[in-house]
Amino acid sequence: PILCVFIAFKCNKVIFTFSLGWRNSHTNERLLFAGWKISILERQIFDFLGYQWAPILTNFVHIIAVILGLFGTVQFRPRYVTGYAVWLVIWVTWNVFIICFYLEVGDLSKDTDLIMTFNISMHRSWWMENGPGCRVTPVTPPPSWAPEDHRYISISGCLLEYQYVEVSQSALQVILALAGFIYACYVVKLISEEEDSFDFIGGFDSYGYQGPQKTSHLQLQPMYMSK
Repeated sequence: PILCVFIAFKCNKVIFTFSLGWRNSHTNERLLFAGWKISILERQIFDFLGYQWAPILTNFVHIIAVILGLFGTVQFRPRYVTGYAVWLVIWVTWNVFIICFYLEVGDLSKDTDLIMTFNISMHRSWWMENGPGCRVTPVTPPPSWAPEDHRYISISGCLLEYQYVEVSQSALQVILALAGFIYACYVVKLISEEEDSFDFIGGFDSYGYQGPQKTSHLQLQPMYMSK
């Protein structure tokens, strides 16, 4: 848990550093930015606590993409903002897959270890044991098939099953990603319009800049009038 908090703090510090100018110049978008930041860090912390390695790696890439998107917004770099918009499409696809995974759509099963933990461990979502109202009871003696280094427990009384908590988190990420995609397209459009306007007025020509003038090499000769 201490490592998770430390990593979350570092990510929060990096995002805050890159977004100072953005927050100062776009006050109307502070609420949306706060939602992005809090939701990403909250999800990364709980995925760390549940040893969900696939979501951890994906969240890390998402944090980097958000940083690059904010940098592109502050520095007026449309390529960074466009890359962020492209990543949001992948991010939405991933979260839709998570929703289908926990709802066991088709042949998917939420008990599969290969997808979330890369088959490294038998851990499940952190919310499975720590969800609202959940009571964890150790089962003794454990069944013969249970590994010796794992405990066998029984969970009951949950007000909300862990799979629905995960689904709600992914649904929130989809909503925020759609809002972010719309905003990224809007920023790219504004930057492109400003660049086109700058090119139309001739760059620095509007400030009265004139190039060096050629001087004449003709020598003036005196002219005499006869009386």
